[in-house]
Amino acid sequence: MAERTVISSPLAPKAIGPYSPAVRSGDLLFTSGQLGMDPTSGDLAAGGVDAETRRALENCKALLEAAGSTMGGVLKTTVFLRDMADFPRMNSVYAEFFPQDPPARTTVQAAALPKGAAVEIECVARIPAVKKPIRRRK
Repeated sequence: MAERTVISSPLAPKAIGPYSPAVRSGDLLFTSGQLGMDPTSGDLAAGGVDAETRRALENCKALLEAAGSTMGGVLKTTVFLRDMADFPRMNSVYAEFFPQDPPARTTVQAAALPKGAAVEIECVARIPAVKKPIRRRK
């Protein structure tokens, strides 16, 4: 059975409930939904869905990097929007983070999100294997 490791980062917000920011199992990483929340202040990014999307994806990126992955390792995202009318603005910012070969994605409208957020994003990513150096006998 694959090992299970909790992942967090000082560059991403701490969990605001009884859950882990991210969990690694084998070569996969599962992030919890990330709000557009500043990791230091705990406040939502000012500027609406654009700013919140950018901050949510920066939070995802921080967790990915803490686990040894990158945005390029993301296989699937789920985006929750408070208002589907915000889709074009969210999508524009999202495209900046995934300029080529974007991951699979599901986007749904949610009746309400924590802290009154406009957007919440979760990721599933692959963590590349670390190549061990070859030791030569003397």
